[in-house]
Amino acid sequence: MADLTLTVEVRERTGKGGAREARRNGMVPGVLYGGGQDPVAISLKFNEVIKAINSGKFLAHMVEIDHKGDKQSVIPQDVQFHPVTDAPEHIDLYRVDKKQIISVEVAVHFVGEEKSPGLKKGGTLNVVRHEVELNVPAGHIPEYLEADVSKLEIGDNVKISDIKLPSDAEPTITDRDFTIATIAGRTAAVETSEDGEEASVETEVINEKSDDGDED
Repeated sequence: MADLTLTVEVRERTGKGGAREARRNGMVPGVLYGGGQDPVAISLKFNEVIKAINSGKFLAHMVEIDHKGDKQSVIPQDVQFHPVTDAPEHIDLYRVDKKQIISVEVAVHFVGEEKSPGLKKGGTLNVVRHEVELNVPAGHIPEYLEADVSKLEIGDNVKISDIKLPSDAEPTITDRDFTIATIAGRTAAVETSEDGEEASVETEVINEKSDDGDED
């Protein structure tokens, strides 16, 4: 069951004029689509949307919408914010079933940084992927993935195989064991300046043990 329920109304007036009218009435305009049905213009209560966003369980999570007692599971796909006030201005909702497999990006949380021998020696945590895209049932999306760096030395890395995933989830990338983060060190290098003098500069050493070439 979804943790969040949002009350929605169907907007009879569509387009920019209808969206502006919804905002004047303290609502957030949106579109409900997917599930083999036609798109529907909707409005959501502004205070409920703000509460949902602040909960941290809105985007990329299954929520429930309620239209006059008729409830539907959805995944918020996109929220547009006002460039100055940061108020939500438009929301796209996608109809799903809780058992439906969807692709969704899940945040990675790093633990054990205070114990990492590499970080204690002056290394830095170089995060390659802040999020990992998973194929997972809509009703069982994990809150986050946990990456433990407590035993990592400089040059070590965390790969997707090091992270415990839910039994019913798998990465969308399956052709390689991709890197999540590395412990990078710093080493002195000699650089020749334009006037011919040698200067010592600091250059970052990025995971000498990584061999999958992830840059995305």
